Amino acid sequence: MKKTNKTIIIKIEKMKGKIINMKKTNIVILVVTIIILLVLSVILIQNVKKGKREYEIEKVDKYNYFVLREENKYGVIDTSGNKIVQPKYENIIIPNPEKPVFICYEGENTKVLDEKSEEIFTKYKNIEPLRLKNISSDLMYEKNVLKYRKDDKYGIIDLSGKKLTNAIYEEIDTLQFKEGELLVKKAEKYGVINNRGTILVKTNYDNIEVDKFYEAENEYKNSGYIVSKKTEEGYRYGYVNLKGKEEIEVKYNELNRITNIDSKDTYIIYAENGKYGVAKNGENIIENNYQSIIYNESNNTLTALKGRKNGVLSLEGNEIVPFEYKQIDITGKYIYATDADENIKIFETDGKESDIDSSTAIIDIENTNYQIKIKTEDGKTNYNIYKNNMQITKKQYIYIEHLREDYFIACNENGKLGVIDSDERTKIEFNYNSIHEVEDTQMIEAFNNTSKIMEIYSSDMNKICELKNGTLENNDEYIKLYNDSEVKYINKKENEISNIDVFKNNKIFTQKFRGKWGFIDSNGNKVVDYEYDKATEVNKYGFAGIMKDNKWGVIDNEGKIIVEPQYELNDNEPTFIGEYYQVIYGNGEIYYTK
Repeated sequence: MKKTNKTIIIKIEKMKGKIINMKKTNIVILVVTIIILLVLSVILIQNVKKGKREYEIEKVDKYNYFVLREENKYGVIDTSGNKIVQPKYENIIIPNPEKPVFICYEGENTKVLDEKSEEIFTKYKNIEPLRLKNISSDLMYEKNVLKYRKDDKYGIIDLSGKKLTNAIYEEIDTLQFKEGELLVKKAEKYGVINNRGTILVKTNYDNIEVDKFYEAENEYKNSGYIVSKKTEEGYRYGYVNLKGKEEIEVKYNELNRITNIDSKDTYIIYAENGKYGVAKNGENIIENNYQSIIYNESNNTLTALKGRKNGVLSLEGNEIVPFEYKQIDITGKYIYATDADENIKIFETDGKESDIDSSTAIIDIENTNYQIKIKTEDGKTNYNIYKNNMQITKKQYIYIEHLREDYFIACNENGKLGVIDSDERTKIEFNYNSIHEVEDTQMIEAFNNTSKIMEIYSSDMNKICELKNGTLENNDEYIKLYNDSEVKYINKKENEISNIDVFKNNKIFTQKFRGKWGFIDSNGNKVVDYEYDKATEVNKYGFAGIMKDNKWGVIDNEGKIIVEPQYELNDNEPTFIGEYYQVIYGNGEIYYTK
């Protein structure tokens, strides 16, 4: 019996131990679960905040509506020239020409009309568009947001009438360079919100400017903010990053971002009491011990002045060239340091002295084995091309620049430009005063000032076409080369093509015969007689211009005359919609009139 009781007690103790261990395990699991949930919550909150900070800049693919001006009053027409809003307002602004939202001005008041000329957004007062700054375009306004006023405060709505913020701001304006972001004022201080109403920079500052960092794909969207506060001694500057964090305190006399640098990091040159330093992503990497600091784009270094001596620093703050020189010059990757006795030492970007002649400058061609060496002797400058440190040019050139791949633009001793390859073979003759690539293509535009002839060459340097007194117009699908009497077209495959090939959706096409212009169909049949001095192709709205006796008229895509020639216009190739012609004014804004 005693043994049985002892066995039972042992089992009970073991069970207690298991229960305790289970409790401990459950507690551990619970704690771990709570920690995981907390971490996930933090990540979720951060993602939500990040998501709210992100915004889209609306693209306009199609113009559906246009401002009409008649007798100094404004209305709206559609793509057929039909009046959507009668011209009876002092002004009309269409923020987004794809959408039927028209801001109509009557004295100091506004109202918003739709495509039926009916008033919308009536629960908001004094709705206004937000004009962009530092933009040259007919799209001069924020395309998906408007501001409204209530009790002398402002808020924003979108173009469907949805409220994005309450009327809590004393001012709302666009931010220079950054479409999609708005400068707002609250309690006499400025901040930044996006076009969703999310706060990007708190309203803590007396002034806010974009740091002007630019990328081809994103333009100024990834620029940070130079912020300032007014003190008794004047303005003091700091820096707020894209996350809205003030990463440089507002206390400096001067502050600028290095914008011409190929880096995702943010480099700031700042000054306090006349002493300059550098910060990287908000952290000081070069203390402000210098009288000046200048960034050198060609070799990614910093020239600095300390006391009365110049030297060179790396972006990490390491000394490359000691502070012993009265002057520093940078050409390509080389640093030319001149001392008080006019002696010149040449350094490479790692600080090693170079044995190249001080009269020689070397430019490395990025992502190639090529170098361009520039040598000046007896007042004459000569350029040569090197490959793998071997000279490949033998002739005299007063200028050379890399075009692409194995091609170079060169200037001979007569001051004429041509194109040579890496074997110094002439690919485009030395006959021109200007040579450059046509933007977004590999075609070459060459122009001679004496003959006034513009020539277009293919990517393999074969001539495609030429035109005297030509003007080049680069479109998405083709290049147009024209003068007062002739038009030529080149597709992006580098072939000269006809207007019938370009405007495939048109029914009629311009043709010149015996010095006069008319229109034919796609089979070459005459549709409009050859009686006009000039004519334009039918535009995407279905209308073409015809000129006779220096007066313009309009026909439609069937060849029917809409307006007999009567408009006296200075435009060489005017745009028409129905009976109205386009007027461009200001910084690229447009209206139509007759």
